[in-house]
Amino acid sequence: MSRRLDRLKSWAKGIKRDVLVLWLAARDRRVHWSVKAAAALIAAYALSPIDLIPDFIPIVGYLDDLLIVPLGVALVVRMIPCDVIHELRVQSAAIMERPVSRAGAVLVVLSWLAFAQVLGAAAWTATLG
Repeated sequence: MSRRLDRLKSWAKGIKRDVLVLWLAARDRRVHWSVKAAAALIAAYALSPIDLIPDFIPIVGYLDDLLIVPLGVALVVRMIPCDVIHELRVQSAAIMERPVSRAGAVLVVLSWLAFAQVLGAAAWTATLG
C-alpha cells in the first residue's frame, strides 16, 4: 500500500511540476503560438480556483481534477519540443526548490483585507448617505 501511495504522490508532484512547465512554455519564444495558447489555457485552468465542474458535486466534481487537467497537461507537454521541455523542467524544478515566503503571503493577505475594509467602508457610507 505504501508503494502505491508513493507512486501516487510522485505522479501528483509530476503533474504540479508540469503545470508550472506549461506556464513557462506559454511565455517561451521557442514554442509555437498555438501550443503557447493551449499551455496557457491548461495552466490557467489548473491554477484557477474556478472549476468546470464544481467540487461539491459528488464524484463528478473531482473528475476535472483527476482527468481533464492531467490529460490536458500530458497532451500539451507532448506538443512542446523535447529539448525545450527538458530545459523548462529544469527551470521548473529550480523554481519549486525556492523557499516559500510566509511573510510575503501574510503581506498579500493583509493587503486584500485592507482593500476589503476600504470597499466595505465605502459601501457603508454610500448606503447611509
